[in-house]
Amino acid sequence: MIFSVILVAALAFHSNSFSFITTHLHPQNTSTRPPPFLFSSTPASSTTISTPSSSSSSSSTTNNLTKYKLSTPEKSRTVTSYTKSGTLSTLSVNPDIVDAPFGSHVDFVLDSSGSPILLMNEISMHTVNIDQSAKGSGTLVTLFAQLPVGEGQSVSRVSVTGTIAKVPETSEELEAMKMSFSIAHSYYDQIASSPKFSFYKLTPVKIYYVGGFGVQSSWVDIKDYESAQADIIAKEGATIVTKLNKNNMGDLKIVCEHLLGIESVEKVRIASVDRLGIDVRCTYKNRKGKIVTDVFRIGFRVEVISIEDAKSEILKIFQEAWEIQEGEDWGEDEEDDEVEEELPVFKLAKDAT
Repeated sequence: MIFSVILVAALAFHSNSFSFITTHLHPQNTSTRPPPFLFSSTPASSTTISTPSSSSSSSSTTNNLTKYKLSTPEKSRTVTSYTKSGTLSTLSVNPDIVDAPFGSHVDFVLDSSGSPILLMNEISMHTVNIDQSAKGSGTLVTLFAQLPVGEGQSVSRVSVTGTIAKVPETSEELEAMKMSFSIAHSYYDQIASSPKFSFYKLTPVKIYYVGGFGVQSSWVDIKDYESAQADIIAKEGATIVTKLNKNNMGDLKIVCEHLLGIESVEKVRIASVDRLGIDVRCTYKNRKGKIVTDVFRIGFRVEVISIEDAKSEILKIFQEAWEIQEGEDWGEDEEDDEVEEELPVFKLAKDAT
């Protein structure tokens, strides 16, 4: 028995184990008790949902929510840190479309303060637009980047507007830029010695963050952005989100029904995962028969420091939802004086259609 529990626990941390765990620990249509190592000490049925927009307790709820979700500067820095390419908008110098916005694909990395560093060919149209601009190094451009995970307008994205200028060959930062770019973009070594390519630095003036359709959008303070750190599990988190949405639809529906209190679920998906919790988008039929989509934040009870820890917390959320569905109440451990806090659940956005 002890060996079996240890074996199952080990498999829970394997990168491809979500389907195995959720299928074998709590198979559907059975009352078999799941192994106790995933139990929560407080009955999951006590979960309540907080809404930040509620007028009576908005201040208290917002303060609680900040403990379980990334700040906007952190989210913005996460997008730019884990995105290697984007769309650069410059003002055209073509006589037929002077000053018209011109968008083109660019690759970039960040310097230590979060400023995008771009490697550009002298004959590329965006480079020509910048070099021939009447404002020279004071030219304003906008770099648009979005996380490479998700679908449609649900993806987190950032628009960084600022001045752009060619990095001088004498700059002390140049060697660090070359090293960073070489690590992020393997083709750099093939063109490193070409005189046709130069580094340009975009110094942010305004930053605009969008968390997804109908979720969150706001301007980001530049100083806060510069001092913010990217989420530690964001890069690997994107892969986990994809696997969960592909392999664990049944578990996610149970979460919607029994943790979020939503009936008639049409579609559900995890929008993102970070060190503090997960965002869940749930599409369902409301009491009026209308199809709506709401976004919820389910926080982790503990801040995680690795993707393996995040997997464990997600499995606990699945387990807690399953316990409610099965009506399981294991009571409290008499030898344990500590009562685990209620699962933090918040409604981030309500369908406005």
